[in-house]
Amino acid sequence: MEGTECAVATSTGMSAILLVALTTLKAGDHVICSRSMFGSTIKLLGTEMARFGVETTFGSQTDIAAWKAAVQPNTRLFFAETPTNPLTDLCDIAALAELAHASGALLAVDNSFATPILQQPAKLGADIVVHAGTKFLDGQGRTMIGAVCGSIALVDKVMGTFLRSGGLNAAAYNAWTVMKGLETLSLRVKAQSAAALELAQWLEAHPQVARVYYPGLRSHPQYELAMRQQNGLGGAVLSFDVHGGSPEALRKNAFHVVDHTQVCSITANLGDVKTTITHPASTSHGRLTEEQRQAAGLGQGLIRISVGLEHLDDLKADLSRGLDTYQ
Repeated sequence: MEGTECAVATSTGMSAILLVALTTLKAGDHVICSRSMFGSTIKLLGTEMARFGVETTFGSQTDIAAWKAAVQPNTRLFFAETPTNPLTDLCDIAALAELAHASGALLAVDNSFATPILQQPAKLGADIVVHAGTKFLDGQGRTMIGAVCGSIALVDKVMGTFLRSGGLNAAAYNAWTVMKGLETLSLRVKAQSAAALELAQWLEAHPQVARVYYPGLRSHPQYELAMRQQNGLGGAVLSFDVHGGSPEALRKNAFHVVDHTQVCSITANLGDVKTTITHPASTSHGRLTEEQRQAAGLGQGLIRISVGLEHLDDLKADLSRGLDTYQ
């Protein structure tokens, strides 16, 4: 589905990223990635890989000039997540691939949010495509699994060998479960993307919502890139800020909205046919420092929603319970 020569299945999405890091990098190497990615990815490529002598530079997700300025003679890997979790920032994959290759580096793209239904990074020049299959590839929150897609020479011969030696491989039953999920991937992602657009438009017009982050909205700074790069769809994940003032007030109001939902499932997982809702600052990015969260533009008033397949009127009513009653 990604258009690559092969793929290997890993135990989780994070183990897929770990596999990429451990097989493409060594002590003394340098990595460039966005500072607005999934919190665990930031911790892994920054704090954890530093223990093995790997240096990481975090920069702007959207500014190709910032990526170029960060290049060093020992840069070996560009790691991109597009759209990012949870602010849905995009990077121009083709432009980033050109820069990485001119710098003698590989480009790896986490395609978990968009899935190959919306974009195929390898066709835009990416060398490695990573998936947290726990999310959309499964689609029903039944199992944990990851995947790395790329060339036979790198993904099969190098990563595949390390995967078996290191025990990062996926369980057979989990692999079978996700293979069944792939049968409905296209139908699910397209339907969820259409629903997410309508919900994002509704939220954008709601007086209690300060800002909506969704690539399918014309107000998104990278709307044109999203439509060109993501097959004309914005995806199924959106985030929004509530009003509040102080960080404490923002957090209180965000929790009020989340806690008043009855239809949405309160969980940090996403990509499910059931709509999920979470507070990123205390879940997916809870292990980061407040300084790291602020650098990524992630405030205490931010709520992330992964839109499922419920009736939209039910979702709007569910969110209204909290949005219409917080102070």
